[in-house]
Amino acid sequence: MKKNNLLIEVLTEELPPLSQQLLAKEFAQKITDSVQKIRLCEHNDHQFFSTPRRLGVLVKHVLTQSDSEFKTIKLMPSSVGYNSEGNPTQPLEKKLISLGENLSSLKKIKTIEENNQKNLYIDIEQKGQKLSDEISEIISNSLKSLSIKKLMSYQLEDGWTTVNFVRPIKNLLVIHGETVLNAECMGIKSSDYTIGHRFSSQNKVIQINNSDEYEKVMLKSGCVQVDFDKRKQKITDDISSQVKAINPDFHITEDESLLNEVTSLVELPNVLIGQFEEKYLNIPQECLALTMKSNQKYFPILNKENKLTNHFVIVSNISSKNSKNIIQGNEKVIKPRLADAEFFYNKDKLHTIKAFSKNLNKIIYHNKLGTQHDRAFRVAKILSYISKKLNFSTEIDFETLALYSKADLLSLMVGEFPDLQGIMGRHYALGEGHTKNFSDAIEDHYKPKFSGDTLPRDTLGSMLSIADKIETLISLFSIDEKPTGLKDPFGLRRNAIGLIRIIIERKIPLDLVEIIDTFFPKEKSKNSDELKAFINDRLINYLKDKEYSSQQIEAVTDSIPSDLHNIIDKLEALKSFIAMKGSNDLAAANKRVTNILKKYNQGLVNEIDIDLFEEAEEKNLYRALNDTKKEIHVAIRDDDYKKALTSLINLKEPIDSFFEKIMVNADDELVKINRHNMLIQLKNEMNCVADISKLSS
Repeated sequence: MKKNNLLIEVLTEELPPLSQQLLAKEFAQKITDSVQKIRLCEHNDHQFFSTPRRLGVLVKHVLTQSDSEFKTIKLMPSSVGYNSEGNPTQPLEKKLISLGENLSSLKKIKTIEENNQKNLYIDIEQKGQKLSDEISEIISNSLKSLSIKKLMSYQLEDGWTTVNFVRPIKNLLVIHGETVLNAECMGIKSSDYTIGHRFSSQNKVIQINNSDEYEKVMLKSGCVQVDFDKRKQKITDDISSQVKAINPDFHITEDESLLNEVTSLVELPNVLIGQFEEKYLNIPQECLALTMKSNQKYFPILNKENKLTNHFVIVSNISSKNSKNIIQGNEKVIKPRLADAEFFYNKDKLHTIKAFSKNLNKIIYHNKLGTQHDRAFRVAKILSYISKKLNFSTEIDFETLALYSKADLLSLMVGEFPDLQGIMGRHYALGEGHTKNFSDAIEDHYKPKFSGDTLPRDTLGSMLSIADKIETLISLFSIDEKPTGLKDPFGLRRNAIGLIRIIIERKIPLDLVEIIDTFFPKEKSKNSDELKAFINDRLINYLKDKEYSSQQIEAVTDSIPSDLHNIIDKLEALKSFIAMKGSNDLAAANKRVTNILKKYNQGLVNEIDIDLFEEAEEKNLYRALNDTKKEIHVAIRDDDYKKALTSLINLKEPIDSFFEKIMVNADDELVKINRHNMLIQLKNEMNCVADISKLSS
């Protein structure tokens, strides 16, 4: 049977730009999965379309009707299907009816013996399904099951019917090859046409005669580039050429999020260059960039020194013969925003950062935790503790640094642009003559703000960021303000992941458990355990993203490791160990040791008494253990975890011989305890880097 490509386009009012691409991809995948499920196509081969006003998909090689097929279905045990007289029972009859059969189908039932039981099976013919019969339900189910954060309710033209969707649907286009399919979804009947660009389309409606011509016709007649990725690439290429035309040394910074958002705002992009007065370059460039990006969706243009220029990129959805009008209109819009930023900045500079910090007692951090001023002092205490642990020497007063790090919360600039927290504090501190590392720490203590964000620049910034995040986690967990489900209003997951990233990626040797135990309110110890488990869960997710196996991760994260900073080194050593011959046997032996010791209730670990050895295998294992222990301790001291694990291979033969010849739980109580003591030491050395029993398959 001939296969054709199936085109579905849902035309809507303007879709939310931040979720448009994801919705389009999800819609395309759901349509394809549904078509594949009823055997109308064999492969998951499709192309998604996404513009501000449409979700679409082209599913490749779709049949008009699927072939009939026979499917063998298990009914029930023979003893249930037939009574003692050999007659069919009521359960068998009901089962046949549910399958579209009846008692006349008894002759098709066959009995198969499986696992000492006779079971009944029947071959059912599943008739092929027609695309035209199923298409309405496929589209409706796909749209209704989309992951839409906020649904919009609207009425259809009849004035009575209410529909819930992300935006009102205006048209439905469904074509299979050259055949227009009749479909109805959310009160809209399908047609053989669609609507082009709101301003530039050459025709009021765009007739689509063949599903394969859709993309080409929409671009030529409708002035719409329906393919999101092609539209995005055109924007990227046009920006590059337009910027280079001004100055070969000019460029824009990579901003995937902004690029995706802008691509979602236009159907046929027109890239233009605007500019503003140079006097506004006296404002910190982060503020200018944020104003252009977040408010106007412009791309700031930088020079070869990465300094902001007074030029910016406009991506317009309008293509005019005279682009000057579009440029001038955008320049007119941005000017008052820059003027506001200039006003706020100049007003803020009339105050000192010290003056701002004194008013932190007017900002409530949490009604159970006091003000931002109170919080800053808690951060300073943790920071002082961390500095001593790291032997960090500085003349900087930690209380002053902690207070100043939050001072810009009182500034007009941060009040208008909250994303500038820390950034403005750094500028104000530098402007008042504070040292670079002091000022950098003010900005960097918020880092990393999001997944993939940069880490603090230096040790002081890293320490302040760690202290700030630990204070946040401890304080909020202590008052039961924990994330629940998808809700995390205080960003505690982000704080925990940021904390983990700094310690691991900056290799900072801090014991998180020790810090939590030191600063967590003693009367809330249960909450303390919950915090440790919460951090460990984030750690596991972080390591999974690094593509380590579940076994490897479990081997190093039974609880929050004290030496979190070298966990990646340990995991890499584990990967090398696993590849070694005999490693699986050692892991299995370690698991056996662990299981034996679970039943051993001896509280104290006593020294091994060599005079109690009865067999040569005990002595051999003891000697090998002592020799290997020395190698392991030297390797651990030098942070050479691969060598430490490699040394364990020396224990394989003595361990094998020991378990082959020795009964651990001897009748003599002293001998038994002595053997348990040796197993305890053996386990400790074998788990010197990680719990290798977790690696046992």
